[in-house]
Amino acid sequence: MRLLHLLFVLHLAAAIAACGPAARISPDSMKPQRDRYPERRYSSRPLLPDEPPPPGASDEFRTDFSDHTVPYAEIISGGPSKDDIPAIDTPRFVSTADADLWLRPNEPVILVSVEKDVRAYPIRIIIWHELVNDVIGGKPMLISYCPLCNTPIAFSRRFEDSILSFGTTGYLRYGNLIMYDRQTESWWQQAEGESIAGAHTGLLLESWPTRLVPWSHVRDEYPDAKILSGSTGHTRDYGRNPYAGYDDIARAPFLYRGPKTPAALPPMEHVLGITLGKESKAYPFSVLAREHVVNDSVGGVPVVIFWQPGMTSGLKEAEVAAGDDLGSAMAFTPSVDGRTLRFQYRDSTITDDLTGRAWNGYGISLSRPIPGMHLSPITSANAFWFTWAAFNPKTGIYTGR
Repeated sequence: MRLLHLLFVLHLAAAIAACGPAARISPDSMKPQRDRYPERRYSSRPLLPDEPPPPGASDEFRTDFSDHTVPYAEIISGGPSKDDIPAIDTPRFVSTADADLWLRPNEPVILVSVEKDVRAYPIRIIIWHELVNDVIGGKPMLISYCPLCNTPIAFSRRFEDSILSFGTTGYLRYGNLIMYDRQTESWWQQAEGESIAGAHTGLLLESWPTRLVPWSHVRDEYPDAKILSGSTGHTRDYGRNPYAGYDDIARAPFLYRGPKTPAALPPMEHVLGITLGKESKAYPFSVLAREHVVNDSVGGVPVVIFWQPGMTSGLKEAEVAAGDDLGSAMAFTPSVDGRTLRFQYRDSTITDDLTGRAWNGYGISLSRPIPGMHLSPITSANAFWFTWAAFNPKTGIYTGR
């Protein structure tokens, strides 16, 4: 209860509306669009019968709550109101040299690249805002982060001939952030990228690969990357963790109201989740830290997961850069030049069985004849186990060799 009170106080005390008035919504734009965009990807969930929206929602939003795909009883208030956690709409960036003056080597950052435009979003900043409306490599992108679930996810903001911009609703489902687009005020589930209420109900945003890595990796491997600046237009104590004590494997998730979490893992266990085809699988960090390399397949597709030490979770101690070494995990396609490789970890070194080439934990070749070669990343999700299990109820679990 002390943690709950602390989080409410911190967020509500820091509340600043970031977005200004929402765009005017025409009656046509509020019609259900499941049939209007047949080329778009839709959720398999059916529309549910009309029911009253979550308490207080109709006072803040002009959302068409008559269309929804999840029961409103599953949605609760997280405490802050609409836009009290302000999205960053005009992000500014600094060079890696400038960022290295205030970022610690082991701090987590969200790494996103489009074409040759590489950008990093420090957790110390985005933890206070949760959403960044950006344009990367000419592509309108949304960088999202739910601190209660530890889920960094990027989405395309382009929708047909328009570009959506997003804000925070202040509501949660299964402990996960619910976003809204300012054009129709439809509600979107961050963990799935699905519109769960409003004019866009059932539509799915196009997700984009993200990697949660320590700052040292970005600094050393991507010297020309652009780093989100702390000059956001908001006054925040960037570097301090407003969720101090949350990342504790012995605790229960905060504000989680959802299916009972399978007891195979502690609810607050960090996992790397992968979905390919019709199969989902979770890789616990406790197992990855022991094995360093996992050769596996998901949905019949070969994958390899590398774990590397050197990164804090950002959610445990009072300072984002403090705390135990959680490490970082990434998934890759285990092939080079059309040849499928198998990897092993021996004597603190990752090598492949075909060429004997050494690799680091970020899928980069360290050996001749092609130093600097990258394995192709596979879209994966960092999350707490309770989150991954709630949104992927049929997931498998990798238990180790």
